[in-house]
Amino acid sequence: MKRLAKWRLIPLFALLALVLSGCGKPFVSALSPAGEVADMQYDLMKLSTYVMVGVILIVMIIFVLIFVRFKRKDDRIPKQVEGSHKLEIIWTTIPILLLLILAVPTVAATFKLADVSPMDKKDSKALVINVRSHLYWWDFEYPGQKIVTSQELVVPTDEKVYFNLKSMDVKHSFWIPAVGGKLDTNTENINKFWLEFDDKRSNEAGNLFYGKCAELCGPSHALMDFKVKAMSRDKFDAWVTAMQDVKEPQKADTDLAAQGQEIFNQSCIGCHAVTPANKMPETARLAPNLTNFGDRSRVAGILDHNKEELKNWIQNPETYKPGNMMTGKYKELNDQELDAVAEYLMGLKVQE
Repeated sequence: MKRLAKWRLIPLFALLALVLSGCGKPFVSALSPAGEVADMQYDLMKLSTYVMVGVILIVMIIFVLIFVRFKRKDDRIPKQVEGSHKLEIIWTTIPILLLLILAVPTVAATFKLADVSPMDKKDSKALVINVRSHLYWWDFEYPGQKIVTSQELVVPTDEKVYFNLKSMDVKHSFWIPAVGGKLDTNTENINKFWLEFDDKRSNEAGNLFYGKCAELCGPSHALMDFKVKAMSRDKFDAWVTAMQDVKEPQKADTDLAAQGQEIFNQSCIGCHAVTPANKMPETARLAPNLTNFGDRSRVAGILDHNKEELKNWIQNPETYKPGNMMTGKYKELNDQELDAVAEYLMGLKVQE
């Protein structure tokens, strides 16, 4: 009886898992598409679901009819029928038709999504972003605009954005659930694809989407997040101009921030850049670019963007992202030094 009671918990937990799977925000769900790629993938998901459910229903109906109509009523053995060419043709043709219904739109979508020819044209005006994945953060380079940022991807809406994906350490996977994807970032080759961010649905999501690493890469894989700010082309151009105007590290505007800048230049500048120029070699990008850190929405991609969480992260990053490459790379800071560094970093803004 005790074993039976334990087995009864299985359907309960299964039902609970099903209910919890529906929890979440629309801007982190692949079931709330916010772009052309996401729409195509969502349509394919619905098509395959309709086909599978239809097959299940037809099989169940046939099963019930046969069960009722041909229920054994006596000891007589019914007439044995075998080798029916008509039945064999039917149950061979139907699966072929179902496969064609699934295969044709899937193959067509695959070729359309794989078309990145505009980004490879000479003097192309397409927006191209080089995505570099690291343990456990993201680097975004805009070669046409000659700027680099990290942890927050900024894109224009209602136009195709092309991506070059590469990993700087181990295999990762670039995924923005509500917009489309995912695609691996490898160390040995560059993967290419494109996404489009719908302006109306971006506004409904607050112009902020969540990106994830979708390939198990280490102990902090689940914490390898980034944010996507989707905005109109005018606002995007204004952001690019503001980033390009930062020719040298911003000067601190308070005494406390000045103290923090001095500490930063002694301890952090060897890994973190505070200018957006993309002239530095990839091997020199040891840590996220902090040019516009004060404009961001998260600390380390996962913590609320405020001074307290920033100080917590600087003080002990291993607590928040085990296995990160920042732990142990600088001397321990006291409370006053932490306050000063946090004040300086929160003041690194390119737009008011």
